[in-house]
Amino acid sequence: MKTIHFFFWVIPILLILLFTSCDENYTEIPADDEVLDGTVEGLSHEELARFLKGDAAFNEVFTRETGLGPTFVASSCISCHAGDGKGHPSTTLTRFGQIDETGNLFLNQGGPQLQNRSLPGFLPEQIPSGATFAKFTPPANTGLGFLESVTDATILAMADPNDVNGDGISGVPNWIDIPDFVIPTSNAVSQNGKYIGRFGKKAAAFDLLHQTVNAYNQDIGITSIFNPIDVYTNLEIDPEIATSTVNDVVFYLQTLKAPIQRNQGDAVVKQGATIFNQINCASCHKSELKTGYSPIKALSNKTFAPYTDLLLHDMGSGLDDGYTEGSAKTYEWRTPPLWGIGLSEDAQGGNYFLMHDGRANSIESAILMHGGEANNSKTGYQNLSQSDREALLKFIKSL
Repeated sequence: MKTIHFFFWVIPILLILLFTSCDENYTEIPADDEVLDGTVEGLSHEELARFLKGDAAFNEVFTRETGLGPTFVASSCISCHAGDGKGHPSTTLTRFGQIDETGNLFLNQGGPQLQNRSLPGFLPEQIPSGATFAKFTPPANTGLGFLESVTDATILAMADPNDVNGDGISGVPNWIDIPDFVIPTSNAVSQNGKYIGRFGKKAAAFDLLHQTVNAYNQDIGITSIFNPIDVYTNLEIDPEIATSTVNDVVFYLQTLKAPIQRNQGDAVVKQGATIFNQINCASCHKSELKTGYSPIKALSNKTFAPYTDLLLHDMGSGLDDGYTEGSAKTYEWRTPPLWGIGLSEDAQGGNYFLMHDGRANSIESAILMHGGEANNSKTGYQNLSQSDREALLKFIKSL
């Protein structure tokens, strides 16, 4: 018995010494608030196992033999969302064709997305002559399950199309047509056969299944049972990915944790939070939302801080690319969540690439590009003292 007890105590100690002393370049594991990936709290063992399956599928690199292309944007999901963070100019998508909310005029010419790469022996797509287009930088993936679980009623309660409260903000939902494979929940709101979108730069995807199927098809050229149309030939072909794999990736995206704010107790960060509210940034970048029921217990009835209202807003002529999706106007964009923005610089290779197309290289430059409904908040920022500006930027970077 003494020998057994000896090994129970000594072996763990030797292992600790081995792993902490054998590598002089040993790096401490980063804190949860310093990384974007990780799971939501409260998953069961079965859910954790499914998360890992989805994680593995998200990292899969496709080849010609496994269905890639022949025209495509990327060969894997992870290549556009390194560390589950924002994309880079090298991974930015180009969407083209739809010039107003009545429909896409270039569907028979490759729209709505440009596949700018191709396998040997094939030519990448070109933007058709006369087509308007916009570039979309891939967003961060974290916290998406919380956004998916916000009820339509909550989103509609934040909308103010006629600016009844007189604050200059008149957010509206993007009413979209949904494909047959998308099954709305019982509390989903419909208007003239259309439903509220919430994912994407224009909020043109209904849920994470819709978003994931589109990404496989439009980004990688992979067909599935949900969308069997090949983007190169425009013909129906056999699915190139298992339905279970698509569903595992959806589950992975649903159960990635929400970004955690850093330095919450810092006096300057608190000052910046107050200024954020004073200049009315919070009218669009809502600091608190709540989920409704979710079949994933860890997401049900949770209060969280995404800093978005999931609505479309007029952002002014400077951000009008002449392209749109769903019922959105060309100058309307969905409020992007600000959570995780402080970690975006690292995820994007050491430099910020903000706004819908990455045109802003700092948080301040992004603020100064705001127009339309956000013009008053931009003016409020410009009128701040230098110290108040720095406090506001420090607060935003803490998110």
